[in-house]
Amino acid sequence: MKLTLRVWRQQNADAEGAMSTYEVDGISSDMSFLEMFDTLNEELILKGEDPVAFDHDCREGICGACSLVINGDAHGPERTTTCQLHMRSFRDGDTIDVEPWRASAFPVIKDLVVDRTAFDRIIQAGGYITAPTGAAPEAHATAVPKPDADLAFEHAECIGCGACVAACPNGAAMLFTSAKVNHLNVLPQGAPERETRVLDMVAQMDEEGFGGCTLAGECATACPKGIPLFSITAMNKEWLRATRKVAKR
Repeated sequence: MKLTLRVWRQQNADAEGAMSTYEVDGISSDMSFLEMFDTLNEELILKGEDPVAFDHDCREGICGACSLVINGDAHGPERTTTCQLHMRSFRDGDTIDVEPWRASAFPVIKDLVVDRTAFDRIIQAGGYITAPTGAAPEAHATAVPKPDADLAFEHAECIGCGACVAACPNGAAMLFTSAKVNHLNVLPQGAPERETRVLDMVAQMDEEGFGGCTLAGECATACPKGIPLFSITAMNKEWLRATRKVAKR
């Protein structure tokens, strides 16, 4: 395959960025999108040019690091992570635009790499259980109803890639935050900090400068792990419940 790549190049957060055009040839349809980028960078290095900076780690669709907007879609045309997107999703002669996540809370570090530590700070605000548990308890020690366990597992699949933010017209982080809130709040282990968790994490999310949610639904459509849109309404209910409970004290 021969492709034309239009790639966002930006030296740092303070520099002005622009799209640069590159031609790549000999691309196999079995390559992943990142392997195709490896090929491009090898050619740039051989020419003595600066390779394109992009983020990646596991390349197994688990870590969420491979955050790219491809032809206007977070992670590209398939509902998967960029590292699991293969070049058979494109055709010979295609022009492909590649950009970083676009959100004020995700400043560009270089080229296609953005700073997503805002997500880390949201987790630090309450996305954990502080009670000391010691060694791993018996599996039957705390009974969890299967619907609650299924719901917790569904939300725990969030890999924090940020596709929800990139796809949202408002740059909101509600789907990410709700997934991190709900997967703990439905479990008995998370019950003691249920109110403080949702209040603190939502407050931190707002402080980070993410946009407001209008339930456009683009976040759930783009999510490679299928976090459901009702996760947001569930978190809103948790937040209202916590706010009323705190107000009564």
